[in-house]
Amino acid sequence: MRSRAALPWFFFLQCLLFLSPVLSSSSRPRWILQRVPVVLPQQTEARPAPLFLSPARLDVASSCDPECHKKAPRQSYWDLRHSLAYETLNSDGHLTETAIGIYGYNPTSNTSPAYSSGSSGKTQQSHVRRKREIGKTQRSHVRRKREIFGHDGRFSIAGQNFLLKYPFSVAVKLSTGCSGTLVGDRHVLTAAHCVHDGKNYVKGAQRLRVGFLKPKHRDAQYSSTYLPSNFSNHIEGGPAPYAPPTNDKMKFQWIRAKRTHVPKGWIKGNANDIGMDYDYALLELKKPHKRRHMKLGVSPPAQKLPGRRVHFSGYDNDRPGHLVYRFCRAGEETPDLLYQHCDAQPGASGSGVYARMWDGSRRRWERKVIGVFSGHQWVERQGASQDFNVAVRITPLKYAQICYWIKGNFVNCREG
Repeated sequence: MRSRAALPWFFFLQCLLFLSPVLSSSSRPRWILQRVPVVLPQQTEARPAPLFLSPARLDVASSCDPECHKKAPRQSYWDLRHSLAYETLNSDGHLTETAIGIYGYNPTSNTSPAYSSGSSGKTQQSHVRRKREIGKTQRSHVRRKREIFGHDGRFSIAGQNFLLKYPFSVAVKLSTGCSGTLVGDRHVLTAAHCVHDGKNYVKGAQRLRVGFLKPKHRDAQYSSTYLPSNFSNHIEGGPAPYAPPTNDKMKFQWIRAKRTHVPKGWIKGNANDIGMDYDYALLELKKPHKRRHMKLGVSPPAQKLPGRRVHFSGYDNDRPGHLVYRFCRAGEETPDLLYQHCDAQPGASGSGVYARMWDGSRRRWERKVIGVFSGHQWVERQGASQDFNVAVRITPLKYAQICYWIKGNFVNCREG
């Protein structure tokens, strides 16, 4: 029998199922396809073999807060070419660096209130230097990071009906301890710091593996008792239901990574000095994973998101063996970063941040990855502390680059 404690949530979710068609017909937040630039590889050169010196840091933080980013000058066309150049690490240890060309992009047209006018002529070095100067003034106040904001709003996904059900099934675990998201038949999007610390590739990056969580035993009966079968489609619009603890033993099925792409915008030195703008990487697996993946999308402005909410699932270290889902309201944003207060712990970094909106051309609701959860920021402003969790937004240029890594051509990457 269904327990009495479960009934309120059950009826609440049933109401969501009943009301959602009515609500969606009156106002549907829509994906708006836009023409994106072309990012093409031009020249590839061999690089010295990496050293794989340090373990991956799962608690990457930056002292460059939203105000720091807003004061930083906009990157020029040549700065962007340098930042979007990339390294490729192969599973045999061979490392290459690829220069890129950018076509169909006008940096002066990419204006934003987050950037001061008249700064487009400044160089990338001044962009980085300004962040370092601001960061140093704030670093004296750094304390132990806190990534849970008030009441812990996360909950664990348990049971085969949900672990293997989209969208939860796109979340994977990296052998370096981070999370990732399936964005292609054999491609995983994650954070760059999960494989590279800003100076060198981390231990385990050469023999990187990607884990897919699967139940080891038959699911407990509560899976269908506490939650409706189409829970994943509707919970994104309401609060998290009660998830009772489980004793089910879990295991991972692992697939080796064939190669890893990391943008040069990340490889500049100390990640905590340069900020998180390019904290993303793409892994290509040695064989297809045979699961449904999530499409990429250009990150819309936060006010265009349904309920201004973002969602992501990952493998937080404080809940070993569990996939942890959360959603929250998006906060401040810059052209490259999205600030929010989604509860997270080390291990969740690298998770794909997604939104669910109406696709008018396909006439259906569609989830798309619009960012990568990077890490935590804590600063002190006028004596008051402020905490942020940060996601790297998928801009049109980043979309073009990542899409090319996945597709191998630009023809299928012109709209995002």
